[in-house]
Order: sequence, then structure tokens, then C-alpha cells
Amino acid sequence: MNRLFGTRSTAPKPTLTSAISTIDERVSSITVKITALNTELATYTERLQRTRAGTPGHTALKQKALKVLQRRKAFEAQRERLEGQVWNMEQAQDMRDNLTNVAATVDALDQSNRELRKTYGKIDLDKIERLQDEMADLLDVGNEIQESLSRGYDVPEDVDEQELDAELEALGVEMEMEREQQQQYGGMAGNVPSFLMDEVPEFVDERGKEKGVQQAAG
Repeated sequence: MNRLFGTRSTAPKPTLTSAISTIDERVSSITVKITALNTELATYTERLQRTRAGTPGHTALKQKALKVLQRRKAFEAQRERLEGQVWNMEQAQDMRDNLTNVAATVDALDQSNRELRKTYGKIDLDKIERLQDEMADLLDVGNEIQESLSRGYDVPEDVDEQELDAELEALGVEMEMEREQQQQYGGMAGNVPSFLMDEVPEFVDERGKEKGVQQAAG
């Protein structure tokens, strides 16, 4: 049955990349042959220069050199054709890649447009405007609160210089009295607050007087 209808080929299908690689290998092989022929031709050229023209030996070497030159030209023409084929296939491959990229770009743009339309469909412009209005109202309320708090901490403007001088003078007198009390009571001033300075001496004196009365009675 296989002989009548054949079997499905399992070999991979040829591609531009594989074809280009195959031709490049052939071009490399032909280049090696051309290099060898150039070496052989140079040898014949050197030998012809050492022989006299018109002699049988000179004529025979010249014929051999002509055959080598013909073979080299044939290989060069073949290499040129193969390089032309490679060039055409590379151009076709580039065009195919560009078309593939364009198709992918178009698909990506189409997908993005569908997603954008779906997203825009979920947006409620009226709701956005309402939220913006509410936010503006909240900002106004916040500004009013800040202004109200700021007014609560304002320094009264009806204080004049005379009141300031009187206040400073009173503070100076109070500080002078505290210094005198500290000098009067020595180390006790460091342990007793200034606002109790006037009371401590009387309290101590009363304890002293009471203690004296008790001793006299005993």
C-alpha cells in the first residue's frame, strides 16, 4: 500500500533560513576552490616567466594556465549567481519579517482599542463631576476651619507700649524680690519654690515659737 499511495514525509519543510544557510555553504566551498585555482595560476605564471616564449615548454605551460583561468572564471560566475540568490532570499526574508511585525502591531493596536473602549464604557462622567464638586466643598470647609483656628490664636492688637513697659517693670520688680529672698535664705532657696518663699519663714517661725513654748512648759 505504501508503494501505491506513498507515505507522508516526515522531513521538515524547507524555509528561507535553511535555504540561505545551504547556499552560503556552497558559496564558501566555491570560494575555497577559487583560492586554490589562484594559487595554481600564480605558480604557472611564475614558471612562464622563467621559460622563453615560443618554446614548446612555454606553450604547454600557457595552455595549462588558460585552463586554470577558465575554471576559475566558471567558479566565480557560479559564486556570483549563488550570492545573487542569497541576496534575493534575504530581501524576501526581511520583507516577511517586516510584514509579520506589522501584523503583530496591528493586532496589538486592535486589542488596545477594544480594552480602551471597554474601560471608557465603565467611566461615569457625571459621577466624576459630582466628586469634584464635593471635593471642592470639602476644601472650602477645611479652609474655613483653618481660618477660624488661626483667628483664635491671633495676638490682640490693642496692647500699647505703655502697658508693655508696665508689665516689664512689674516683672523686673518680681525678679528682684526673688533674688533678695534667695540671698536671704541661702541654700533653702534652691529647695523651696519661689512662690512659697513668703510663706516658709512664717511657717518655720511658728514651729520655732511653738517648740519654745513646749520647752518652757516642761
